[in-house]
Amino acid sequence: VQLQAYGGGLVQAGGSLRLSCAASGDIFRIVDMGWYRQAPGKQRELVASINSAGSTTYADSGKGRFTISRDNAKNTVYLQMDTLKPEDTAVYLCNADLFTNRLQRLNSWGQGTQVTVSS
Repeated sequence: VQLQAYGGGLVQAGGSLRLSCAASGDIFRIVDMGWYRQAPGKQRELVASINSAGSTTYADSGKGRFTISRDNAKNTVYLQMDTLKPEDTAVYLCNADLFTNRLQRLNSWGQGTQVTVSS
């Protein structure tokens, strides 16, 4: 299973970015998909997650500014980030909790995409 994330970049404070992450490979069903982030010297933290029914969870830091969504047919999760702040600067990693075609449960991580917000 591979998760390919893209969409990061450099943006000014107040700007927007949209991250995408597509899962591919031996996938029967994806249960949860989510975005995490890790800033230098800090622990990895959850940004937002979404289950297969579309129920979402957000960290307080992103509530009202970030929107997570997914396309189950494409095994893809998106993160729309608006009103970005310098403290949002981090590597953003996507995660998927899934079942393979042999019904093994896996937790898989993407390689991360850098988001840098300038003040």
